[in-house]
Amino acid sequence: MNFEAELQERVSGIEAILRQYLPAEEGYQKTVLEAMNYSVLAGGKRLRPMLMQEVFRLFGGKGRLVEPFMAAIEMIHTYSLVHDDLPCMDNDEYRRGRKTTHAVYGEGMAVLAGDALLNYAFETACKAFNMPEAGQSIDGLNRCAKAMSILAGKAGIYGMIGGQTADTEAEELPEEQVTQELLLFIHENKTAALIQSSMMIGAVLAGAADGQLEALERIGSNIGLAFQIQDDILDLTSSLEVLGKQTGSDLKNHKVTYVSLNGMEKSAEQVRRLSEEAIAGLACVAAQEGMPQADTRRNDFLEKLVEDLITRKK
Repeated sequence: MNFEAELQERVSGIEAILRQYLPAEEGYQKTVLEAMNYSVLAGGKRLRPMLMQEVFRLFGGKGRLVEPFMAAIEMIHTYSLVHDDLPCMDNDEYRRGRKTTHAVYGEGMAVLAGDALLNYAFETACKAFNMPEAGQSIDGLNRCAKAMSILAGKAGIYGMIGGQTADTEAEELPEEQVTQELLLFIHENKTAALIQSSMMIGAVLAGAADGQLEALERIGSNIGLAFQIQDDILDLTSSLEVLGKQTGSDLKNHKVTYVSLNGMEKSAEQVRRLSEEAIAGLACVAAQEGMPQADTRRNDFLEKLVEDLITRKK
């Protein structure tokens, strides 16, 4: 398997899906629509919709039912980045190699663009209910409803917003009060929640059993923690040219990170351990009871994608 070629092919496919669901830039609200599209189309790994699509395939999902949710999860992720970059938050001027939304459109319009992306994400996800795959049976509609519940919960106060709240307040705490327990709560929610959401929604829409969803939630937690720790490492070791955003942001904002608490070597080892556990989990999750042809089903690309998180440079 040529992983890089397949990765680029999937990114291109996701870009096409995103463009299909983004709003037309017209009307009196044209500026906020432009800011929304500017933010979403800034590039990026498209990790969350990619994970959703690959898990959907892992569990035998067919058709396009997953696509509105793929677009929705990327809109929610993007809105979180737009707000995270604001002067009142991390105050970053570069994201994905170009100026952040507030640097181009102003702080007020960036706030509105983030709000708009969050709302439009749910408008987009709702379109799945009108697709043929959902409307053919009560089971299809129930899958969409369950996916919508996961999307809302993981993005909200008991998910990403909860983690962001703890992260914001932690910046004002003395370093000795930012414990490992608090830091893990922040990472579990601010970063891992949307990754869990992506994987669980892909599985739900394909008809996975409840036990398999619980396993995927644990796997998503491991992937999210590994991803965030690697992000902390790159913030210290990479550059604007390579990373596509300003480095040293954590130091600038006096943030306690996993690296500052545990050191570079231990942090890198933790990334490897979490990633290996996630890959092992993916190799057997589909083999749980209730999965048709589970004994032979694997998704090599999905496993390689998770492995790639270990060595990513941006």
